[in-house]
Amino acid sequence: MDLNKLLALMQPVLLDGEYVFCSSPSLVYGDLDELQPIASYQEQEGLSLLLSKTAADSASLSYNSVFCGITLSVHSSLDAVGFTAAVVNKLASNSISANVIAAHYHDHVFVPADKAKLALALLREFEG
Repeated sequence: MDLNKLLALMQPVLLDGEYVFCSSPSLVYGDLDELQPIASYQEQEGLSLLLSKTAADSASLSYNSVFCGITLSVHSSLDAVGFTAAVVNKLASNSISANVIAAHYHDHVFVPADKAKLALALLREFEG
């Protein structure tokens, strides 16, 4: 699919709740699955988890920042060239950090909670 068409059809949706990234060198994949992480990645330094802030707080896990998630509702191909770059560049040019997770059907962008509404508005500019 053409990049401009993909951007115009992205339909960003702000997810409910707040999210945090946590990591521990003593954890391995599958640990803390009772906290229902929405993403995990086994890095050399330990297991990284993306959890609801509520779940992290209940388990007394430490984190540095609080994020809100934005799902890009268009079914983007994992082979699409430039889609993630265009999204990240749009946010970066407005001083918004972006942590992108590409899943099979959609991309998900986690931005600082205090900038989530601005990020959503900026991404919606691609639609029109």
